[in-house]
Amino acid sequence: MKIELPYLDRIFTLEFPDENLLALAEPNEIDAAGDSLSVLRNALDQMSETGGKKGQSLEEFLQGGKRLLIIINDATRPTPTEAMLSVLLPAVEKSGIRKEDICILVATGAHRAPTEEEYRQILGVHYGSFRANCVHHDSKKDKDMVELGSTRNGTPITLNKRLFEADRIIATGSVEPHYFAGFTGGRKAFLPGIAGFRTIETNHKQALSPAARSLALEGNPVHEDMMDALPLIRAPIFSFMTVLDKNQGVAAAAAGDLMASFYQAVKIARKIFCVTIPAKADIVVSAAKFPMDIDLYQSQKAIDNGALALKDGGTLILVSSCRDGIGDEAYADLLAQASTPEDAIERIRRSYKLGYHKAAKMAEVSARAAVTAVTELSEEQLASLFIGKAGSPQEALDTALAAAKKRGVTVPKIIILPDGCVTVPDPGE
Repeated sequence: MKIELPYLDRIFTLEFPDENLLALAEPNEIDAAGDSLSVLRNALDQMSETGGKKGQSLEEFLQGGKRLLIIINDATRPTPTEAMLSVLLPAVEKSGIRKEDICILVATGAHRAPTEEEYRQILGVHYGSFRANCVHHDSKKDKDMVELGSTRNGTPITLNKRLFEADRIIATGSVEPHYFAGFTGGRKAFLPGIAGFRTIETNHKQALSPAARSLALEGNPVHEDMMDALPLIRAPIFSFMTVLDKNQGVAAAAAGDLMASFYQAVKIARKIFCVTIPAKADIVVSAAKFPMDIDLYQSQKAIDNGALALKDGGTLILVSSCRDGIGDEAYADLLAQASTPEDAIERIRRSYKLGYHKAAKMAEVSARAAVTAVTELSEEQLASLFIGKAGSPQEALDTALAAAKKRGVTVPKIIILPDGCVTVPDPGE
């Protein structure tokens, strides 16, 4: 059996006996109705229904508007922003809204600001025309935030003031499973996308709840916070959401009412990304594809999803370049201070800071299995996080196979997740 895994500018090849493979768990194929631009245009034409009625068209939505805010994702997401702008902007131009009254806001949440190269990547052919209109959200810039009240869970809501300077809002994004918010997209454009730091930190603390997990919306406190923030926004919102396939092409799109389009996209995302596996495996190889391989903070999603397919006492192998390093340092610092994964979990329960939810999820996996990474991070960095290092996926797999056989497993079973950040394995237990 040979499996190829992309890594930076090269391809790693994994080889092992066919009898060891339990599953190659990839996103499911669905038939897209044409190329990416056709799918996007069709979504704008069809609209998502609310209350059994066809939604307001984009042209109708923009009518009478004077100041437009377009919310877009940053470079840590594979959202096809360039293509989405290509089908949105002609209607915007026809609406009569002046170009100088259009603001494109990059919803970075608590992430760093985009580099100029990333602005070029995000905007694509629109970089020359709209770079001057494009700004990034800074969650720690208090003067840019508006305080709006609290959610049912007590989370204080502060959102970017540009929301309240616009009389029309277009929220764009992509919908896929998220390991504690249930799904990305929709309401996430606002929280955490353009929320204040304290809001994001308090919301993400809810990720410690057992109800905060992949695919879960009802009863998920993280999702509840996001929903509670929406009625606090005064201007009308037009939503444009995509669902990508395993090759990051546009499989489907939904537009119109924010929540109707979100739930429509969720149904499709479940079909694509929730993958049935025959059983849990002794070894799971989970790869973080570009752009989620940017750092360990983002790549952790591949660890969390991979753990769903892993037996207790097994080995999880993460394949991710982590080209920008660890990412948020707070969770790495906490893990480095802890003596064991169990100690880390106890420290998090006592005192939470933004990023600690990552540490908690990672520690939970390390407490029940061995974790090894193929990455550009150093052996010392990884050791402080309770993660081993291997020079290649083959080296990591050979070591894991030997360890399993030493435990008495005659034919260790392997599951491969080539797109581990978004593939949610379901062992049907």
